[in-house]
Amino acid sequence: MVLSAAPITIKTVTTASAESSYTARHLSVLEGLDAVRKRPGMYIGSTDSRGLMHCLWEIIDNSVDEALAGHCTKIGIVLHADTSVTVTDNGRGIPVDVEPKTGLSGVEVVYTKLHAGGKFGGGSYTASGGLHGVGASVVNALSSRLDVEVDRASKVYRMTFRRGEPGIFDDADGQPSPDSPFTPFIDNSELQIVGKAKRGQTGTRVRYWADRQVFPKTAVFSYDELVTRVRQTTFLVPGLTITVRDERGLPGTPGEDGPHEETFVHHGGTVDFVEYLAPDAPVTATWHMTGASTFKETVPVLDERGHLISQEVVRDCEVDIALRWGTGYETELRSFVNIIATPKGGAHLAGFEAGLLKVMRKAVETNARRLKVSLKDSSERIEKDDVMAGLTAVLTVRLAEPQFEGQTKEVLGTAPVRAIVARVVEQEINALFSSPKRDDKTQAALLLDKVVAEMRARLSARKQKEISRRKNALETSSLPTKLADCRSDDVARSELFIVEGDSALGTAKLARSSDFQALLPIRGKILNVQKASVSDMLRNAECAAIIQVLGAGSGRSFDLSAARYGKVVLMTDADVDGAHIRTLLLTLFFRYMRPMVDAGRIYAAVPPLHRIEVIGAGSRKNEYIYTYSEAELNTVLKKLDRSGKRYKEDIQRYKGLGEMDADQLAETTMDPRFRTLRRVTAEHAEAAERVFELLMGSDVAPRKDFIIAGASALDRGRIDA
Repeated sequence: MVLSAAPITIKTVTTASAESSYTARHLSVLEGLDAVRKRPGMYIGSTDSRGLMHCLWEIIDNSVDEALAGHCTKIGIVLHADTSVTVTDNGRGIPVDVEPKTGLSGVEVVYTKLHAGGKFGGGSYTASGGLHGVGASVVNALSSRLDVEVDRASKVYRMTFRRGEPGIFDDADGQPSPDSPFTPFIDNSELQIVGKAKRGQTGTRVRYWADRQVFPKTAVFSYDELVTRVRQTTFLVPGLTITVRDERGLPGTPGEDGPHEETFVHHGGTVDFVEYLAPDAPVTATWHMTGASTFKETVPVLDERGHLISQEVVRDCEVDIALRWGTGYETELRSFVNIIATPKGGAHLAGFEAGLLKVMRKAVETNARRLKVSLKDSSERIEKDDVMAGLTAVLTVRLAEPQFEGQTKEVLGTAPVRAIVARVVEQEINALFSSPKRDDKTQAALLLDKVVAEMRARLSARKQKEISRRKNALETSSLPTKLADCRSDDVARSELFIVEGDSALGTAKLARSSDFQALLPIRGKILNVQKASVSDMLRNAECAAIIQVLGAGSGRSFDLSAARYGKVVLMTDADVDGAHIRTLLLTLFFRYMRPMVDAGRIYAAVPPLHRIEVIGAGSRKNEYIYTYSEAELNTVLKKLDRSGKRYKEDIQRYKGLGEMDADQLAETTMDPRFRTLRRVTAEHAEAAERVFELLMGSDVAPRKDFIIAGASALDRGRIDA
């Protein structure tokens, strides 16, 4: 996978003076790429790690397109220690012959010309991830160095670029580096022949260094994100083998102790993908649906004189869907266009949801008597959220030249795809519902029962939400009596402290500012909602009280704008039981009030563990120092000893919030001027989901293994026994 260190033969290139080295030819090459460097966000979204990863996807997707076309079976990705990355494939190789319109080799056209490539005419790729023809050239423009090697016709061709400009690097030590002396081509570019390839061997190798003039040093390739994307790709392209190797040795990555390599290959397609994604026990089997249709589209094309004219063309659209419903309540839905993920959906996702909702409504109406659904009651109508609850699905459409909104390709805009996908969903699910097979009938009945149960839970949550609005001068409060509410109606300023136990509540009432701080005590450990149903959660007094006090509903009906408090602070004891209660509360918020977590409005209080009373010299008052860990305590005591300050040997160790008096609790935990709060975020939703399922889910065996694996690192001093 390592690029050739030095060519076999290199033509002599005359080095021009500084005055003459910038010629009209350079202007023609950099004319388009210079715009990319000035406005990189337009092409890659941003210049942080997200944009850096997008550049890598552009290069990888070019190789995947070869696999989609049936010409590539293996792709290799190497993250080098010098921050560069290499992508290798065994596809056909980039064309090396001269492109007649520009007089340049195919390699140079692909890497220096915007909107150039094999994705426009439809002859090379019937369905591809890249279609704008700007991916490779954008990466080249944003790279301090890019080397490309092509194996074709038993020869190895090579060309190198610096920030999009072709030329030759003088790697004196044999190690390629963007800092090596660079000589740009002046009159004519040269696609070097640097070796011989095995007979019949074809492929492309690209190695590039991201330009740190564009990307900050903090922008790095995420190994976990790369592996997730690679695994996803191998699911969508059955039989494709992708190897990822990390040689960077970065702390916190699998390769921190040495080079780490993983290989991915799957043969089951979207069905295997759904089985991998599904987080819960199944209600239905994994259903695989496929279909195809055509649509007409008017597109601009160049005529013989080079003028753009409108022409109507017929497009083929293939639909591949795998889906299953589980016992859970979350939706795991992935949509793709030609293996490119579309996280914000578009026409294909809209068609999928519309088709699903239509067929489910019809099925519920047909079985209304068994399901005890009143057709006359307009409120008892199935909505999209009822159908999507517990659904795990992978939706893929393949078509030539799809219309995306922007180069980042997050939304599909080809409108006719919506009707095609909806029609496939309706036909396939209707066939399953009308199937005479006993298994299909059983699964259909269970699915309809689940959908109707979701509808009733939604209606129940809506009623609860309507009665839990903040009271005003014209209405009485229906809020729990144990809530010590605040006086302020300013949501952005108000804070809700969820307090562990009544003992801490008494002290907190004296320590709080009643103007904007509200208190809600909970008794003991609330229900573990990761393992409980929605109805069990709503019946639990503590969970219901929290949802009622917050006033924004729960689950899919949660409305962030209706939340009664700007901050929710979990104030539990600084011991193992307190950590457990905090975890249970976080599970409730993550599972049923997720927008609060995503908005960064959930906090954990940080009460101190110790109080050191420093004896004042002379008539000075004694000073109090609070520490929050054993390590901090030892550090502070050593510092006091070195400075000659005396302190009382009886250092107070707080076992709970109830041991503090009001002044101490206010100073350390509640007063915004002095307190420390930890904001709870879920930047990596998939990882957070796995952690919650591991620690709080119903499957005991993985949790037991986790506890055993971490037992050796347990600090027994943290357990209050």
